[in-house]
Amino acid sequence: MINFINKNFSKKTKHFSRLGVRINYQTMKPFKLILICLLLVAASCKQTEEKQSNNNALADASTQIEVGTESSVKPKAAVNIDYSVETVVSGLRNPWGFTFLPDGSMLINEKSGELIHFKNGEKTEISGLPEIYVRGQGGLMDIELHPDYATNGWIYITHATRDGDGDGGNTALIRAKLNGNKLTNVERLYKAEPNSRRGQHFGSRIEFDNDGYLYFSVGDRGNRDVNPQDITRDCGKIYRLNADGSIPNDNPFVNNANAKKAIYSYGHRNPQGMTKHPETGKIWVHEHGPKGGDEVNIIEKGKNYGWPVISYGVNYSGTKFTDITAKEGMEQPFFYWVPSIAPSGMAFVSSDKYPNWKGNLLVGSLKFEYLERLVIKNNKVTKREKLLEGMGRVRSARQGDDGYIYVGIENLGIVKIVPNS
Repeated sequence: MINFINKNFSKKTKHFSRLGVRINYQTMKPFKLILICLLLVAASCKQTEEKQSNNNALADASTQIEVGTESSVKPKAAVNIDYSVETVVSGLRNPWGFTFLPDGSMLINEKSGELIHFKNGEKTEISGLPEIYVRGQGGLMDIELHPDYATNGWIYITHATRDGDGDGGNTALIRAKLNGNKLTNVERLYKAEPNSRRGQHFGSRIEFDNDGYLYFSVGDRGNRDVNPQDITRDCGKIYRLNADGSIPNDNPFVNNANAKKAIYSYGHRNPQGMTKHPETGKIWVHEHGPKGGDEVNIIEKGKNYGWPVISYGVNYSGTKFTDITAKEGMEQPFFYWVPSIAPSGMAFVSSDKYPNWKGNLLVGSLKFEYLERLVIKNNKVTKREKLLEGMGRVRSARQGDDGYIYVGIENLGIVKIVPNS
């Protein structure tokens, strides 16, 4: 027995040290050694059982995790899946944005520069787009219909372009009409200046509010120390225009001689999600932080959202670029992620088809390849849940006119979430 203990006890030493016990078993009397060994084995087994019990409890729990304003814990996948997934459009590389025409067909923007009309199971490329500048995160981006599209036929698109001052490119907003398989009446409504050869942070999403104003985003173009906090410069901003591209006379900086008059809010990094709250009508955005500090923000007129003066993120190297997360005169995010999920695409659920999801916010994750469901109660995120886990990088999301949720997934296509009951 003693020889067995001497042979095998050393194998347990590292594990027993985790229990807070250190033993000089070589000098200990045999009967004491046997007793202590048996006690430690029993304690080890109990700890293993408790750990396994905790793991089982986590496995059996819902994907929903209690959070406050911020979550540093990745959401878990649900055990009981109450939906199925149908692929509606296959064979897409990067469906950056998509929208539904009144007949139920779809217009889809491929980031690489193709506008696709999907109808009756067939994809047709639409001609008439301006030249698309494809570099890094820039290309053909969002697409949105005018709220009164059935009457006026206007389609709004954001894309990167080489046009304008300087080398490289920047984000532009156009509108056009669809005539057969061609865009006509193409008008440029806004172009961010100057161009940059940098490949990051073009934005760009489009949304209309209840009063018919048009909002769109442009990222800081990787120039965080200059663009976001300067209202005399484009980039790192949310803009508001009239539907024809003119500047609303009540925009916050119209009376500032040097400001960009289209700016509605500033201090943004790279907003790649934008949607209208179905009840309040407020415009919500999310934006990429660096390493951590992705944010959801509710956009208010003339407000400064802090980038890069305040942030919950750090440089990708792990070093700090700011020591503060709050400052007077700068808005706090409604919600933020640490670590970053790299958000893209955003939609509220208001459909009766998802009674347990109504009022929830859906956000795509490029980094972790899932759709995140944020449960909001009393003006606060209370739970998180993973949907569509492992299907690919989620680029876009919206609720269709038929009430179903549609999601654009890179290197897959557009899928529909169908409740099982």
